[in-house]
Amino acid sequence: KGQYGEVAIRPADRRENYVKRCVGLPGQTLQIKNKTIYVDGKAEPMPQNVQFSYAVYAHEDLTAQKFDGLCNQLGISDEQRSDWNRFGTMPLTRESHQGLAACEAIDSIVEVMDGWFGNLYPLNHDYGWTRDNYGPIHIPAKGETIQLTQDNIAIYERPIRTYEGNDLVITDKEILINGQPATEYTFKMDYYWMMGDNRHNSADSRYWGFVPEDHVVGKPLFIWLSISPDAYTDHFLRIRWNRLFRWVGNIK
Repeated sequence: KGQYGEVAIRPADRRENYVKRCVGLPGQTLQIKNKTIYVDGKAEPMPQNVQFSYAVYAHEDLTAQKFDGLCNQLGISDEQRSDWNRFGTMPLTRESHQGLAACEAIDSIVEVMDGWFGNLYPLNHDYGWTRDNYGPIHIPAKGETIQLTQDNIAIYERPIRTYEGNDLVITDKEILINGQPATEYTFKMDYYWMMGDNRHNSADSRYWGFVPEDHVVGKPLFIWLSISPDAYTDHFLRIRWNRLFRWVGNIK
């Protein structure tokens, strides 16, 4: 906080460590259609605990205390509830959605149809994509040659210039790579497409774009400690015992 007020948001540092699910491999074409991920035209199964935002409408006589108790029973965190208090929407898994829907104090739960276009990759071109309807987008593979056009150069501009160190100039008439006109480019690295399971509240490839192989620092294997986002709500540490000592590969 300074003379210009509080910082509301900051740019993502692409070298900052994130744990995300890899949903697209080098050489594959990925598309999201109505929240379902398609890879090379084949629909991928939803992860078990994937979350989407829902508008939750409760009875007027539902007190905050009762609602908090209900959310605690369903494993809905304070962070998730804070979205509901501010916006009337809440990220829910399939299980927590069913639990809330079965509660007599809840009038209805309505799926949020996402029409949000803000800050999606690529930032310098509008393809009309949203978080739930995105692509198709082809993920570059090492040694793969991709034809470059005025229509797709925005997608590949960052990896060509920033990740692979080329001088890239784009004009209305042509694309220049290292001073030479270019209609194609052969990639030097493999790239990946990463997404979080909280699909409406996840910083991932829909905002960053491709993740180059030299940005992948490792693979999580084992959960040795898991702390609830509400850890300090009641002034003591809340350890999620059911998540301890689990292999990450078993989390589908």
